[in-house]
Amino acid sequence: MSNLENLKKQAKQYLRWHRDRYYPVAAMIREHLPRFRQLSDPEILASAFRLADAQELVARKEGFSGWQALKTGASIAMTQIPTHSRPILTSVAAHLYVRDLKASTDFFIKLGFAIDFVYGDPPFYGQVSRDNAHLALRHMDEPFFAEDLREREQLLSASITLASAEEIKTLFLTYQAADVSFAQSLRNEPWHAKTFIVKDPDGNLILFAGPAN
Repeated sequence: MSNLENLKKQAKQYLRWHRDRYYPVAAMIREHLPRFRQLSDPEILASAFRLADAQELVARKEGFSGWQALKTGASIAMTQIPTHSRPILTSVAAHLYVRDLKASTDFFIKLGFAIDFVYGDPPFYGQVSRDNAHLALRHMDEPFFAEDLREREQLLSASITLASAEEIKTLFLTYQAADVSFAQSLRNEPWHAKTFIVKDPDGNLILFAGPAN
């Protein structure tokens, strides 16, 4: 199958995602299509979005000005990727398993996170973020850990770092004032770090760490 055929399939996939109101595609549309730049995710998903728009999205992601430019230059561009180039990982998200997605997102809003998206009808998956920290939330009805295993073994679901001792102290005091549940209070570690651990409504343990001094 040619590269162009693969790109056509990508465009049709983006079009389906938009019709299905799959929130992650809204961020891609906003990033690459200027006319959607000022719209929120719900506004983008409620807007008209045709196959031509999806094809333009694919073209701009590939570095072309439009679909026609991609069609005439795609095969050449694809064969001229330097052999020494390598993929760059741009972000990472820890996955937390939760029983009530709404209660979970409310909890992380309390921690200063914002909702990036919630997906499904009824919702079963979402993502929250604060600065460069991303947490994916997956609804589960079945038990996903033995009853006391996580707390007994102190199994972390996510680790989040801060740049300075002052920042982690301030964050801890902010959460303490907000009556957040802690599995471990702020303390100095032997490896010259300050840490505290937050416990979410589902028992997920989230470590916050920063320099000791």
